[in-house]
Amino acid sequence: MSVSGTSVAPREFPTNGGGLCQKGWTSGTLLTSPARLTSPLVRVDGELVPASWDDALDLVARRLTDIQAQHGADAAALFGGGGLTNEKCYLLGKFARVALGTSQVDYNGRFCMSSAAAAGNKAFGLDRGLPFPLTDLAEADAVLLIGSNPAETMPPFMQHLRHAIDVGGLIVVDPRRTPTAEQGSLHLAPAPGTDMALAMGILHAVVADGLLEWSYVDERTRGFDAVWRIVSRWWPERVERVTGVAAADQRRVAQRLAKARNAYILTARGTEQHASGADTVSAWINLALALGLPGRAGSGYGCLTGQGNGQGGREHGQKADQLPGYRKIDDPAAREHVANVWGVPADSLPGAGRSAYELLDALGTGDGPRALLVFGSNVVVSAPRAAHVAERLSALDFLVVADLFLSETAALADVVLPVTQWAEEDGTMTNLEGRVLLRRKAIDPPEGVRSDLDVLNGLATRLGQPAERFPVDAETVFAELREASRGGLADYSGISYDRLRAGEALYWPVPGTEHAGTPRMFTDRFAHADGRARFVPVEHRGPAEPTDAEFPLQATTGRVLQHYQSGAQTRLVPELNDVVPEAYVEVHPDTAARHGLEHGDWARVSSRRGETTARVRCVSSMRPDVVFLPFHFGGAQRANLLTNPALDPTSRMPEFKVCAVNLGKDDLR
Repeated sequence: MSVSGTSVAPREFPTNGGGLCQKGWTSGTLLTSPARLTSPLVRVDGELVPASWDDALDLVARRLTDIQAQHGADAAALFGGGGLTNEKCYLLGKFARVALGTSQVDYNGRFCMSSAAAAGNKAFGLDRGLPFPLTDLAEADAVLLIGSNPAETMPPFMQHLRHAIDVGGLIVVDPRRTPTAEQGSLHLAPAPGTDMALAMGILHAVVADGLLEWSYVDERTRGFDAVWRIVSRWWPERVERVTGVAAADQRRVAQRLAKARNAYILTARGTEQHASGADTVSAWINLALALGLPGRAGSGYGCLTGQGNGQGGREHGQKADQLPGYRKIDDPAAREHVANVWGVPADSLPGAGRSAYELLDALGTGDGPRALLVFGSNVVVSAPRAAHVAERLSALDFLVVADLFLSETAALADVVLPVTQWAEEDGTMTNLEGRVLLRRKAIDPPEGVRSDLDVLNGLATRLGQPAERFPVDAETVFAELREASRGGLADYSGISYDRLRAGEALYWPVPGTEHAGTPRMFTDRFAHADGRARFVPVEHRGPAEPTDAEFPLQATTGRVLQHYQSGAQTRLVPELNDVVPEAYVEVHPDTAARHGLEHGDWARVSSRRGETTARVRCVSSMRPDVVFLPFHFGGAQRANLLTNPALDPTSRMPEFKVCAVNLGKDDLR
């Protein structure tokens, strides 16, 4: 691979086997993109114009100071991203709590993995996406994959499922017949929002057919009886009426998982992004525990993370209720430990703030933030009820965005700060297995571009902080992160850049420099005080928004092979954008006909929150009551103009994956 003239030698790496997807092998294009920002921009008379770094940072610091002086510390807010390095996530959370003294900080990972994290913490006492190396899946005889389409979203992952595919053991749960489902021996297509009922139907079959792992349940878990009192009422035939999945197929899944030598249950966004997402994941974990999978050699439960640093991004303090090391911000001991590392009084640290959507929803309101700094996120496209979020951003007194390109969110900003991207900086990422990876700088950034760490340092010093409290060197930041995480659930204290440079495979927790790391968790005990996992009783609720005569269809959203997240970067890569240049809506041919549409027409898709336009794709495998839209496009093609911001009560995850919609012809096209 060549990175802007610099040769990068490939190496065998177990997670991807040396492979890249289309997004990976074209990512070098972004380093020299003509759309790249190389100078700060400041809004003057309604237009963004170039400015010097000193002028831009002086302006930001002055406005933040004035706004907080007038409205209080929480009048300033920060919004981070799951694609930022561990060092950036750590320093962003520290900047919020120390330099600004605000509780108002959260990040876009709240939209991705928060429901799985909440469920994992309840069941196991600890959340790590995969508590085992990804390569363990290569020996699986059965894999139940729920709400994930890795054949498009992360193709190199599919090599680890090859054995399961070859022996007929890949089972895919998805309302759509995706490219991943095409490779499975069994595809279950439940109505969106009914996954929890499906999990309970399969668990019912496990118990009724004598497949429960009683010795494991007795010795390693608590709470099964409370779960069975609910699940006993969800026999497969009842579940079939709710989900549309045949009772016989539910029993086939139970048999396949129970009789496999090595079996795994893996969840992802499709089953998590619901107003009952945490409970839905708990239902799948209950099934895994009943089968004796978690913590058993060659088997397990895991969550597939969705962003480049989806795991590390949720561990080090850019989340509203969290401090570094996966510590809780309302834990006095955690506050004391982190405050000592930071050199500030523990009582100076603010408490928990608003979750991501609640933060965005409060912007510019009477008691909400008046200023917002955004790092590594494009909320105008990626947040639910996107038109409302754009309105809230416009209601702010001051908006600052640090980005590589002029995204839809950056275009609304008062100040835009150009920052470095992946090949231009050092830093660590934590992958879906909990393995910490060192990403090395390959080239210098363009003149005029600074790192996010440099930006935070420049702002912090202007706000009166000592420069050494906010280092600009990634390795120095990581050394402090190690101390802040020491003794926490996600303990990085034994990880060093030297060990990573030497090629050591270090999976957290790594509580000492002589510790080899923890590639496989829960083999002896779970992270609860008594060492046992918890069954969590949950009740099926279904989608937060029912269909009716006005909105008779259910819309679900997701990714496509060529694009990533909000598309702010991939839409700038010609090789990708030429293949999928516009939004589309997948519809069953009969459904399209009933709404006066044909393949290739432009459709208007409307919900109770707004409408979007998309080109019709008639797909015979679609459920007649469901339509699908990718969420990578901006402007009038934003899928999130439709989506429901109803929040999970535990994780505060919005219900991205199902909302009631109608279809009609777009007469303006």
